[in-house]
Amino acid sequence: MQPEVDRIAAPWGDRTPYGRGAVWPVRVDSYLEPGVTADMVERWVPTASLLHSNGDAMDVAVVGGRIVGVRGRPGDRVNHGRLGPKDLFGWQANHASDRLTTPLVREDGRLVPCGWDTAMDRIADRTRELMDDSGPGSIGFYTSGQLFLEDYYTLSVIARAGIGTNHLDGNTRLCTATAAESLKETFGCDGQPASFTDVDHADVIALFGHNMAETQPVLWMRVLDRLEGPDPPRLLCVDPRPTPVARRASVHLAPRAGTNVALLDALLHEIIRTGRIDRSFIEAHTVGFDELAEQVADCTPAWAAGICDVPAGKITEAAEILGDAERLLSTVLQGVYQSHQATAAACQVNNLQLIRGMLGRPGCGVLQMNGQPTAENTRECGADGDLPGFRNWENDAHVEELARIWNVDPSRIPHYAPPTPAMQIFRYAEQGSIRMLWISGTNPLVSLPDLHRIREILGQEQLFTVVQDLYLTETAQLADVVLPAATWAEKTGTFTNADRTVHLSEKAVDAPGEARPDLDILLDFARRMDFRDRDGRPLVAWHDAESAFEAWKECSRGRPCDYTGLTYERLRGVGGIQWPCTRQAPDGTERLYTDGIRWAASDDCETYGRDLVTGASVSETEYRALNPGGKAVLKAAEYVPPPETTDESYPLQLTTGRTLYHFHTRTKTGRTSQLNRAAPEVWVELSAAEALRHGVAEGDLVDVTSPRGSVRARLRITGIRDGLVFLPFHYGYWDTPAGHRPGAHGGRAANETTITDWDPVSKQPLFKTAVARLTLVERGDGTDCTAPTTTASAPVDPRHASPTAGGPAAMAGQSGDPQ
Repeated sequence: MQPEVDRIAAPWGDRTPYGRGAVWPVRVDSYLEPGVTADMVERWVPTASLLHSNGDAMDVAVVGGRIVGVRGRPGDRVNHGRLGPKDLFGWQANHASDRLTTPLVREDGRLVPCGWDTAMDRIADRTRELMDDSGPGSIGFYTSGQLFLEDYYTLSVIARAGIGTNHLDGNTRLCTATAAESLKETFGCDGQPASFTDVDHADVIALFGHNMAETQPVLWMRVLDRLEGPDPPRLLCVDPRPTPVARRASVHLAPRAGTNVALLDALLHEIIRTGRIDRSFIEAHTVGFDELAEQVADCTPAWAAGICDVPAGKITEAAEILGDAERLLSTVLQGVYQSHQATAAACQVNNLQLIRGMLGRPGCGVLQMNGQPTAENTRECGADGDLPGFRNWENDAHVEELARIWNVDPSRIPHYAPPTPAMQIFRYAEQGSIRMLWISGTNPLVSLPDLHRIREILGQEQLFTVVQDLYLTETAQLADVVLPAATWAEKTGTFTNADRTVHLSEKAVDAPGEARPDLDILLDFARRMDFRDRDGRPLVAWHDAESAFEAWKECSRGRPCDYTGLTYERLRGVGGIQWPCTRQAPDGTERLYTDGIRWAASDDCETYGRDLVTGASVSETEYRALNPGGKAVLKAAEYVPPPETTDESYPLQLTTGRTLYHFHTRTKTGRTSQLNRAAPEVWVELSAAEALRHGVAEGDLVDVTSPRGSVRARLRITGIRDGLVFLPFHYGYWDTPAGHRPGAHGGRAANETTITDWDPVSKQPLFKTAVARLTLVERGDGTDCTAPTTTASAPVDPRHASPTAGGPAAMAGQSGDPQ
């Protein structure tokens, strides 16, 4: 039995130290509703976490047909029984009183309840009308990173082979599109090279723009346990904020926003200059080293220091840590992906691993991380813009293979141009060429940049909008049809985490009212549209989650993400298994590229690549000439200054980000009392020096204004780098307190201020490149800011901030192992 620990005030729990190469000890975390004991639980139903990308395996406790708690699964490879705060408490949002329980349609400007037939007929009728009048290109789909694999695959078949539209993408475009593109640019194909178990073996862990402690708290627990054990790893942290990772790092680099490429080019320069490279690995497994070395030849630490505003000596020290590592693990997340030159920077991290020969061995690899629980599935299944199975839309053989699997003519599958990324989908809707947009499981009226523009787009009368969700979100309020969806633990399906581990999530309870699983909604739509294959049979031939999974397995056969060795029965018995899982690798595959870079060959690769600065496509002929043997590509990139720069009117750089206690737009975590009390309201972060220059103090009410909009919030003085202001992006308007409204002053959503700009390669929006000014609205009493004190938002002077709300209310019913 674990001692009682307040998992809001102490989010990472107690330590279980272990040494390099040892097995991470088990620690079972659990939470049961007050008044419920373990012997009262009628069923424990297996699933995994849905509020981050770590894939923490857990069991859901059920009493009387109702979820009453969760416990970690001790035998699972990912978490060894541990759960983070969102795992422990977030399930309570399933019980929210404002869940959608019946379909809604818009009549005379108002959303009114209706039956499922009315709602689905209206959608199908509009779809047929638009296909007849304007063609399939008038229809677009914008989906989530929280549905299940079976949902995404079904949606992909419907959109691509049923309707024939190229306009299908997910909100994973906002968080992990760059992860996918950087892996494709370097390795020729998507797929995470490393494994979470590499934390157990690494002697250096380098985190680039990855606040692991808050975005993946259980993985951070694993790192913390290594740090407390014998032979701990050294940490390198690149982040402009004083994150928990930065506080434990041997070297912390806090570069000026938008300068990641300059910093990484300098690190590459130093490693090459000092000869800390693995020449035999480079020659055997890569192309492009000479071009890379030439590009970084003049990128000295002194040069980068002038751009990044980081001491040159610190850059040299960081390069020495990277260069001397025996087993180097690098991780990357939003500080790279949502910043200027995103794909170029992520590729330079790949280059660091490759020139050091740190790939395919325990402790050696790169994790281009995901932000959402099922982001990996959107990429595998083709719901994020790519073709299913990591197929290349420019390779006719790949398209023909997919057409054979679906039994359609290849011309039915759009491959005349690149799949349309999310920001372009909204642009087409703005211009009027997309006339119907089906949005599932995401809330773009809080999560997309430049919200004033997004409100105008979704508010157009000419755009027919379908929203499929759990609650009447800001986006759903503008819809023409709203479909009530079942969520995690109310439906069955699989999902895959950031290190390729596949989990089965079983249905534990019924959804409220008339809410339906996403898969059932999509199957209903396919039946009403009567999509057929070339032999006149139903295009979507499956009828439930397990039959959809079996269909997906055939689509994945022989591809990098091969699932053919997996079954629901195996996942029930074993727990999480990493793909590829085949007859040859029945227990899954811990690491990719242990014997070469197989999928980079011209006939197999997912893409021929792009220019990292301009985004211009590399032709098949150019790729074959560059990489005839199919090796990893060391793609060089020059530093280019960000497009929006500070001036007298906007003297601060602006960045947005996440907090440990919330997920995306708070539709679930904001409805969970423990998590919401821990971070109840938007805040602003500024350094002490900037606060002095601006004449503001802890707790003051301030406006943060960019050329696009403004946010009003209380000020927190932190150790953030000078010249930078930070806003958490989670807060919208569904639970708006008095004084907040969209638009001008008084806005609550950080994306009122962000810019419509994206990376030229990944097309991922750049939420960390804006400029802003800060003005005082009213003085506080020094303790008014409710930002968490346990995380990167910790105050420089804790006497001026109340501790993060936790205590008995957060812990009631929590125990160790309830078995």
